[in-house]
Amino acid sequence: MTSKWPLYPVTSVGSWPRSPELLKAMKRNDSNLKELQDAATLECIRCQEDAGVDIVTDGEQRRDNFYSFIADKLSGIKLMTMAELLDYVEDKAGFEELLAALDVPAYAIKNPTIVDKIDTQSPLVLDDYRFLRENTKKPIKVTLPGPYILCRSMWVKKLSEEAYPTRQNMADDIVALLRCELKALIAEGVDMVQFDEPVLTELVFTGKAATRTFMCAALAASASPEEELEFAVNLINQVTEGIIGTEIGLHICRGNWSQNEDVLLEGSYDKLIPHLSRMNVDQFVLEYATPRAGSIEVLKDLPAAAKLGFGIVNPRTEEIESPVAIAERVKRLSEILSPERIFLNPDCGFGTFAERPVATVETATNKLKTLVKAAKILRN
Repeated sequence: MTSKWPLYPVTSVGSWPRSPELLKAMKRNDSNLKELQDAATLECIRCQEDAGVDIVTDGEQRRDNFYSFIADKLSGIKLMTMAELLDYVEDKAGFEELLAALDVPAYAIKNPTIVDKIDTQSPLVLDDYRFLRENTKKPIKVTLPGPYILCRSMWVKKLSEEAYPTRQNMADDIVALLRCELKALIAEGVDMVQFDEPVLTELVFTGKAATRTFMCAALAASASPEEELEFAVNLINQVTEGIIGTEIGLHICRGNWSQNEDVLLEGSYDKLIPHLSRMNVDQFVLEYATPRAGSIEVLKDLPAAAKLGFGIVNPRTEEIESPVAIAERVKRLSEILSPERIFLNPDCGFGTFAERPVATVETATNKLKTLVKAAKILRN
């Protein structure tokens, strides 16, 4: 698939800041919401094209966050805030303490929760892809929540066990759902599909949130990180088994809800790479814009055919990184991975949670522009 792109293709990870007008309409579910979402998506496309990116996304303008939007597409799911979920947590005091330590607004972040058997009401992202395809000539990346984040976040024992006695019962339906969506996207010519699995890092890193992060209630997590990682590997491989016709990426981060770097996870990828190496995907989209990510040397252990989406600008800071400095870091990386395997992107999205964006549109656009400038330096 990379033959359609130049060396060091530039793209975003997915999300883009939503306008205040759009946020208000989303809260009220206004009658003109679709028109506002269409307009916001067109503006997001324009910003990316003006910046000169090689692969565009829709900015997730129709989503409350990167995974909660599925509540609008599937029956059997209730969208609940972290505050509402507190009533169903066994260790309520401990969970409240965790949210406070991680700088999480318990009423602003919403989690899709299984309350009945899931059933498809409409495609997850196929219609969004069609809109994007009609409005850009650029190659397109579509983002989807990965099977592990869905199984981890949506199955809450007290709410879900009547419909699905175990997570595995639910996982079978999640895998089938994502495979169906993936095949439909490929049939219509999608260039790249990125699955978001942000919480894999917390299974191997130590720190304040070593056992749970807010971004999914984590009530369904096993006590064993190894069991969880094995579960995650098996899930993504079931989704992608036998799938051809598009580039499949997997995005992993260390948290993107706060501009306070001290509350975000820290650790090298070395403990995670053996598990990534068993995943049937084409590209790993990883954070490397901050020292929290550790050394790039560990990337030599990625599978020889795997590409890397190199997170090289920080979406949570106002400072615009130097394209020359970016190019120098990428040159060092190209001594480990061949240039044909390297894509350039931010660490994470610019507006992961609708009500809590980590950047302004101006900052996000300028971050993409500096990536494009760095790519031009590298290509020359």
